[in-house]
Amino acid sequence: MFLHIGHTPTLVVSSAEMAQEMEDLRSSSSQPEKSRILPLHQEEEVSVLINKIRRGSLHGSPINMSEMLLGTAHNIISRCVIGLKGDDEGDHDDGARFGDLTRRFMRQISEFNIGDMFPSLGWLDVLTGFVGRLKDTAKEMDEFLEKVIEEHMASKCDVQSKQGNDFVDILLQLPSDDMLGSELTRDNFKAILADMFVAGTESVSTATEWAMAELMRHPDTMKKAQEEVRKVVGKKPKIDAKDVNEMEYLRCIIKETFRLHPPAPLMSPRQTSSGVTLGGYDIPPGTRVLVNVWAIQRDPKLWEMAEVFYPERFENGTFDFKDQKSFEFIPFGMGRRSCPGMGFGLVAVEYIMASLLHWFDWKLPDHVAPENLDITEAFGLGVSMKFPLYLVPTVYRP
Repeated sequence: MFLHIGHTPTLVVSSAEMAQEMEDLRSSSSQPEKSRILPLHQEEEVSVLINKIRRGSLHGSPINMSEMLLGTAHNIISRCVIGLKGDDEGDHDDGARFGDLTRRFMRQISEFNIGDMFPSLGWLDVLTGFVGRLKDTAKEMDEFLEKVIEEHMASKCDVQSKQGNDFVDILLQLPSDDMLGSELTRDNFKAILADMFVAGTESVSTATEWAMAELMRHPDTMKKAQEEVRKVVGKKPKIDAKDVNEMEYLRCIIKETFRLHPPAPLMSPRQTSSGVTLGGYDIPPGTRVLVNVWAIQRDPKLWEMAEVFYPERFENGTFDFKDQKSFEFIPFGMGRRSCPGMGFGLVAVEYIMASLLHWFDWKLPDHVAPENLDITEAFGLGVSMKFPLYLVPTVYRP
């Protein structure tokens, strides 16, 4: 679909065929997956989450899972990227400060602004204060990341002997051409870190939130998932990565969650640098191109029972996150623009979900029936639930 949003010519690609044709024009190549080498600190942060839920379960009251999952996702990302916990307190409050900063940044860049649609009226964004707020936040984030990089560079001589290097340490050790194909500038460095926070926190927290919501709406699926998880873990005191790798049905649930609720329903905008022909139509240069992942992954021509949450469709290895030959299932993007943190996000979601399903039984608040759970979507960088997900946990004892 070709339209003008304000003064900006925009092409919306909503079919797998057109998405593939568009990517073929770019001579795409897949990205190397470096994220799985990161020390995820997952066991410790997820253990904190589990203990919070245990304490909350003592009262028998509903707990705000949306809030808890967002906090856990941010703490994992924060510790892995810069080595600071997002809710650190006391004398070590840098993590908490950056937690507030990234949440504010995520909220602001999701806000509507006139200049994007009508460049000639961009001055109105100045009058409303939008530009000023965004600049203040960007300046604060830049100063914080600058401080983080300087501190890591000061201790660079000790990096080789450190245990559990964070993402900044790893970037400092990599030759610059390994990361970007050219010199890694300081601004590039900070942009990568900011992207990790914004995209990582949003995708991990919303994916786990939607997965739990869908399981609550489908009790039979929840039962099947918990039986698998508990059979694999048994009476062991903790869940390890090897256990999660054996949870095939859980993996199907996560795939189906990403199909119905992709982290980014519209891929990051692209822009044609020259005129191209797509689907037999001439697309002028300077056209903004949006790939509608949400529509493609719910296309009834491609998916049987397209609107139904049905994890079994992914059994027998059907579709893979890293399969760049299939454009029906692209929750993490495609080609050169595919998300470099895909492996990072998947590992985090898998471990959190396995822990939630193993250690607790779940039910909805008394006044909410499964079929009536409100799954209205909220607008933002990603599509989270509009209303917080409240659940009542009961501790499971193997």
